[in-house]
Order: sequence, then C-alpha cells, then structure tokens
Amino acid sequence: MRRILALVYGVAAYLVFLGTFLYAIGFVSGVLVPKTVDAPTIASVPEALLINVLLLSLFAAQHSVMARMPFKRWWTQFVPVSIERSTYVLLASLALILLFWQWRPIPSIIWLVNNPTIAMVIWGLSFFGWFIVLLSTFLINHFELFGLQQVILNFAGKVAPEPRFRAPFLYKLSRHPLYLGFIIAFWATPVMTAGHLLFALVTTGYILVAIVLEERDLVGLFGEEYRNYRQRVAMLIPVWWRSP
Repeated sequence: MRRILALVYGVAAYLVFLGTFLYAIGFVSGVLVPKTVDAPTIASVPEALLINVLLLSLFAAQHSVMARMPFKRWWTQFVPVSIERSTYVLLASLALILLFWQWRPIPSIIWLVNNPTIAMVIWGLSFFGWFIVLLSTFLINHFELFGLQQVILNFAGKVAPEPRFRAPFLYKLSRHPLYLGFIIAFWATPVMTAGHLLFALVTTGYILVAIVLEERDLVGLFGEEYRNYRQRVAMLIPVWWRSP
C-alpha cells in the first residue's frame, strides 16, 4: 500500500509540475493563459517591486536549499527517499503557482519591437529557449529529474542505479543548456516591460548562483571527472574553439 501511495503521489506531483511548466511558458510569453507577466494589475511600483522580489526570492530559496545534499540528508530522515524528489518538485511547482497568482506587473516599456517580422523572430527565439529547456531534461533523464523514476522503481521493488556522469549532445556544448534555455526564453521578447525586466534580471541572477552551488555538488559527486569536464566545456554559451 505504501508503494502504491508513493506512486500516486509521485504521478500527481509530476502532473502538477507539467501544468505549471506549461503555464510558465504562457506567463512569460504572454499567450494563452489568464494572467501573464504583463497582465494588468492595480498596484503601485513600490508595492509591485516588493511583492515580486519576495515571490522570486521564495522560489529561489526553496529551489536552492532543498536541492543541496546536506538538506537532502536531513530531509530524508522524515520523508521517504522514494518521494524526496517528488516532494521537491511539488513544492517548487507550488512556489511558482504562488508567483503566477500574486505577480504584480510593472507596465512601463523598456523596449518595443514594432517590425512584425523581427518581432516574430524574437518570439521564435523565446520558444526555442523553452524547447532547449525541455530537450535538456530528457537528455539527462527527464523522469528521474522530476521524481517519476524514483516512485516507479520503488513500486517495482527495485533499487535506483548509482549516479554516473554523462554529457550527451547539448551537454557537450554547454555544461548547463537547461539554464541557457531559460535565459533565452526569459529575455527574448519584442515587448520588454519593467516587470518583465525585473523577472528576467532576478531569475538570471538566481541561475548564476544556482550554477555555482550545483557545480560544487557535482564536483563532490563525480570528482576529477567533472573537473575535467568543466575545463573542456563552457558554462552556458558554447565556445566552439575550446578543445574537445
């Protein structure tokens, strides 16, 4: 029964994540969702700045703290290992849902692209960024990343294999293509408002901090193998002339 409940919980957490991810695309791009990063909301600029920064900080704190190994060792004293990742994914999704719900737009225009052809190219670049994000998750095991593999293995009574270092496809060009995809998606817009700029700036800053923390964990996990990889491959933007 515990295995069944863990499986149901893991699947539910994944579905919440999936819905949140799809909503995030519409939220940032300003399409097909009831509230976007630029949706009209009555709020003063100081109020919007305070609330938006708090919302972004809440997500960043949850996302970073719960991903660190010391926290995981403490956390799994209370939460079964099989659903630890699903719980992390669920709480991250709920933090994002709160952000979407309570976000206060700041409509002042920073830049505006009036040429429809150039605007379409920029929209295409943004959606290409989202494609890179999704592709990157599948390259490194999408279902493990979002907790499904763990609950399925637990349900089948199997033990998860030991993590091994891999650098498939995009990871041969960039150590963090997933983060690169997010940055492209957040910044590529033909209409940049002050609210959208705040969102892009804070999330990009968080990504840079997250990379430092994540790479420290990866060096601890894979040692010299990851150090060598870090020497060969650029952190975000591919550098074509680096040695393979």
